[in-house]
Amino acid sequence: MIKKFIRRILGAKDKSNGRVEPKIYGLKEHGIDPRLLSSNAVRVTDTLQQEGFKAFIVGGAVRDLLLGHKPKDFDIATNATPDQIKRLFRRAFIIGRRFQIVHVMMGQEQIEVTTFRGSSADSAQKDEHGRVLRDNIFGEQHEDAARRDFTVNAMYYDPASQTVLDYHNGIADIRKKTLRMIGIPEARYREDPIRMLRVVRFAAKLNFEIDPATREPIRVMAPLINNVPAARVFDEMLKLLTSGRALACLQQLRKQGLHHGLLPLLDVVLEQPLGERFVTLALENTDQRILQGKPVSAGFLFASLLWHQVLEKWNAYQAAGEYPIPALHLAADDVLDAQLDKLALQRKIASDMRDIWAMQPRFERRTGKSPYKLLEHLRWRAGYDFLLLRCASGEVDAEVGEWWTEFAAADGPGREALLARKPAGETGGPAKKRRRRSGRGKKKTDGAPASDNSSNTEPE
Repeated sequence: MIKKFIRRILGAKDKSNGRVEPKIYGLKEHGIDPRLLSSNAVRVTDTLQQEGFKAFIVGGAVRDLLLGHKPKDFDIATNATPDQIKRLFRRAFIIGRRFQIVHVMMGQEQIEVTTFRGSSADSAQKDEHGRVLRDNIFGEQHEDAARRDFTVNAMYYDPASQTVLDYHNGIADIRKKTLRMIGIPEARYREDPIRMLRVVRFAAKLNFEIDPATREPIRVMAPLINNVPAARVFDEMLKLLTSGRALACLQQLRKQGLHHGLLPLLDVVLEQPLGERFVTLALENTDQRILQGKPVSAGFLFASLLWHQVLEKWNAYQAAGEYPIPALHLAADDVLDAQLDKLALQRKIASDMRDIWAMQPRFERRTGKSPYKLLEHLRWRAGYDFLLLRCASGEVDAEVGEWWTEFAAADGPGREALLARKPAGETGGPAKKRRRRSGRGKKKTDGAPASDNSSNTEPE
């Protein structure tokens, strides 16, 4: 340090030129199980290396391998440029504006390949808050490592030599279960405020502690997230909610002061007994499906998170004299409009949410042709699973869910018998006024698929 200081004062050049040499760990030291690797990711690194380029599995995949988990995705870093990468693979596509990357398709698997990023230049295009907008600057591997967010995500694994290159003591932090930002946290958050959400996601997902220097600026700098495009915020929120530790992530959001503005009124909802129970059950169900390798529906997930806001407004509109069904649609409009400014909900997701909410009063109608019509609804499974969550949380009498479970599984005569059974009671929100709709019902169907009791199934 003294020598470097003297060189700086005298104007002498540092012979190391800022280069940081990595710690290199062999198989016996890092213990990565090669069976956890993607054969397609290994093929990509082999192809690049055979052409004379450096190529490593990098980032979260290395972190997961070191923890003994099979990574969900594999990213590769190389000194080849995007054009050079593209020429080596038949199905490769250059994407990205802020920084170009290449998606290499190997069968059904997508491997993301990036060129080593250079040191962030002052000339990089930024907004008035310091957020980097465009930065296609290529560099060397040690510069690429310095550009990554956390120490545990800045390691490189070479499948050919089975070695790990660690530039920022990532392995030591993994062993200490510590999440630490590379560089000055305030500057890194200003470059990309989404990193504050990533801190929360990784801390909850890995069950790591956030390093104090990394944690302290978050509460003050949280408003910078408002400057990030809504689509990026939504993508990160979706990753957070489908991390397999969704409830822990939301708890971390509140703990770090990041919940305000992302899901308006979420804090209030989670403090209401019924609301907290409902959201907790929905997120626990989602986590279970993720851990079992099952798909989840973003529409169902966000419909669950925002349901009690819809319910509150639905009750208010009815108390003001509005009919139940129009009141529900007005409530849905209000809640979704409040979200659109913060989360770029895709049209299909918003449509799914509306369908799920709109089906709930229809579960009250257990006479005539109404139940048969409901079974034919495209989103029947999601609506039914949503009803079961409402029953489990105590919002709706459990008898209602049991009746619909029996009705969906029954044959023709069995359904007729259920329809003849007198309902135990009314459910749902206040129903002071109801509109009667005339019309001929569709032909009843037998053997409609019963739900698997999962919280967020897609239509089959």
